[in-house]
Amino acid sequence: MTIALTRRHLLAAALATGVAVPLGAGPERAAQAAPGPARLTLPLPTGPHRIGTVSLHLVDKSRPDPVAGPGRHRELMASVWYPATRDARRHPIAPWLSDAPMCALLVSAGFDADVATAPFTAGHLGAPVLRTLGRLPVIVYSHGNDSNRAEATIVVQELASHGYVVVTVDHTYDAFVEFPDGRLTVPDNDMSFTPWDSTDDIRFVLDRIEDVAAGRNPDAECRPLPVGLGAALDLRRIGMFGWSKGATATALVMNTDRRVRAGLSLDGPMQSNPPVTEIDRPFMLMTAEFTRAAEPSVDEIWSYYLHGWRLNVQADGAAHRSYIDHQWLIPQLATITGMSDEELAGWVGTLDPTRAVRIQQAYPLAFFDLHLRHKRQRLLERPNPAFPEVRFIP
Repeated sequence: MTIALTRRHLLAAALATGVAVPLGAGPERAAQAAPGPARLTLPLPTGPHRIGTVSLHLVDKSRPDPVAGPGRHRELMASVWYPATRDARRHPIAPWLSDAPMCALLVSAGFDADVATAPFTAGHLGAPVLRTLGRLPVIVYSHGNDSNRAEATIVVQELASHGYVVVTVDHTYDAFVEFPDGRLTVPDNDMSFTPWDSTDDIRFVLDRIEDVAAGRNPDAECRPLPVGLGAALDLRRIGMFGWSKGATATALVMNTDRRVRAGLSLDGPMQSNPPVTEIDRPFMLMTAEFTRAAEPSVDEIWSYYLHGWRLNVQADGAAHRSYIDHQWLIPQLATITGMSDEELAGWVGTLDPTRAVRIQQAYPLAFFDLHLRHKRQRLLERPNPAFPEVRFIP
């Protein structure tokens, strides 16, 4: 499906293709490679475990697909990330994004299709699950508007490397996604897609996670699941996080589904109809542009609807994209394309990309460790000198 998007929206989508470099190097290193497409890399996770990943093609037969036509039902792509055995390296490395959606994004944004080669992630495709850890907490991720499930890979890989199973979901018609048969779908601006639609997707995916835990394979093509995956899932410890629209969906899922025990918002606007209501379980806000002072819906949920453990942190200089991969990716694309410093600051604010990665790795992990593993986290008790840019908003 071809859609009309602004160049700014398309650029944001292109950035989600995975232009990144090692954490120890400056983002400008991406543009200093030899002539021709450069294969760029993501920051490595800090946890002790290797990572496996597998994709799932899911069909919700309870929901007709109005775009695909009569007799068709809603289809979703999801990825499962998990701690893997030491021989995971025998399995292929998963790309950030497959070639078709990456090329479509770049061309639509006005770039050459080969301006950059998608990086590899730290995930090994289909690697066996590390079973010595026992049953693991499960975390679900919902992406932002007109994006895809790869946008928070830095956070996702960090959690998996520390012993979590993380499930990321593409919200079809609000995402750039390729299905196993080669079909490519992109955001459809003629279709109203709200946080409630994302909520319905996530609740369906939670049901399919239960299928996996029960030994069933929900993949539409019955592609094999990694050895040990079902037995590794602890359905009593499920968390969720999301960015932007996905953060709003996180709150809505917690309104409607008791299976989710803790929720994290990465700069979510909290705008929905019907609106978010009471949440009696832990909920954390990492705000940047959608602050309580700037966005009434965020202030309302904080003031009236968070009845459990709650915390609001904010990084000085952060922009809307600062808590996802874009804060690390956009400076590289800026160098490659010659984006001005002023335009770059409009995208990512003034928060240093290396510091942003450290924040992305530390604070979500601490939140879920506290509320799904019940381990004390001093990082969440008061401002920490290791993160001088992070403020606690009372």
